[in-house]
Amino acid sequence: MMAESIMSKAATMEIPINSNGDTGTLAEDDSLEQDLQQVMVSGPNLNETSIVSGGYGGPAGGIIPTSSIKGPAIRFNPEYLEGRRGAASAPDIRMKSRGLTHSQSAASRMATYKDQQHPGSMHHSTSNSALAAEEVSRGVAVEKLDSVKKWGINTYKCTKQMFSEKFGKGSRTVDLELEAQIEVLKETKIKYESVLRLATALTNHFHNMVQTQQALGDTFADLSQKSPELQDEFGYNAETQKLLCKNGESLLGAINFFVSSINTLVNKTMEDTLLTIKLYENARLEFDAYRTDVEELSQGPRDAVTVVRIEMATQEYQVHRDKFERLRSDVTIKLKFLEENKVKVMHKQLLLFHNAISAYFAGNQQQLEQTLIQFNVKLKPPGSDKPSWLEEQ
Repeated sequence: MMAESIMSKAATMEIPINSNGDTGTLAEDDSLEQDLQQVMVSGPNLNETSIVSGGYGGPAGGIIPTSSIKGPAIRFNPEYLEGRRGAASAPDIRMKSRGLTHSQSAASRMATYKDQQHPGSMHHSTSNSALAAEEVSRGVAVEKLDSVKKWGINTYKCTKQMFSEKFGKGSRTVDLELEAQIEVLKETKIKYESVLRLATALTNHFHNMVQTQQALGDTFADLSQKSPELQDEFGYNAETQKLLCKNGESLLGAINFFVSSINTLVNKTMEDTLLTIKLYENARLEFDAYRTDVEELSQGPRDAVTVVRIEMATQEYQVHRDKFERLRSDVTIKLKFLEENKVKVMHKQLLLFHNAISAYFAGNQQQLEQTLIQFNVKLKPPGSDKPSWLEEQ
């Protein structure tokens, strides 16, 4: 029995005093303090203890068993202990020897008691932050699940509408005037891509010819120096090839400008309009899919559940209808501006191409140079296309 053993230790314990009046260090002192702490935390059970009526060494008959006494166990009261120890005039000898007062010892025991009674208070803030992070991750997961669900429903409706149109079972919204303009644009883009491909091939071939003329002129000039009997003939041909090479570089600059402008018109301006047309066609398919859904629900029985579904389908139909109308307006505006831009660009580029080709093959160097100035064509300096010696290393 824990309480009886502690009382026996307290009764039989001797406190040695040295010459300075301080207590000695005892191993039994520490064990007694630990036992007292355990009793103060859990409290002794009266059912397992005995009450000693006499002092130490009294007769055995003075021990009264308490197994028959009923009542709650003794609990530690820190306020009562603090008041009793604070009222004491002199510190305990054992506490003095350790450099601690009664109030400090009581405070440490109270802190230990509170920690044992509330072990989860230290992790309160950590658990709150963990719960907040869990709530955020759960919200993100729910949002992703909703988006995937909406995407799946939308894809199913659009796929169903697309197959219905292909097999002739479903109806589609058609704007005849706009559809005709879209078809013209697609055909025009194909033809312009062919022009761009042929003009690029012409540029590559003509560039090779100019390089060949330059090499041939350098060879004639070298032979003119090494063949005295044919010096004049080689010299004439060298000058002719150099002149042709110079005019060829001017014509090559004009053709490159023509190719660059056509490439911008086809692969940027037309491509941007076709991208908007693709978005418009997707919006048209979604609009028809939700329109068909509303029509099918309206033809069925009108119970409470069906009425709610019709209202939800009508709301989604209105959303897709607004999107379809907005994109149709965007396509109409872009087609109009594209046509105006195409006419302006092609008028300038076709005139440049004609004047440059005519002046080159007519041998009119002055007219060729005026054509380049008129259309603001800047020639690259010779050798600018070649990599520098640093890039070659």
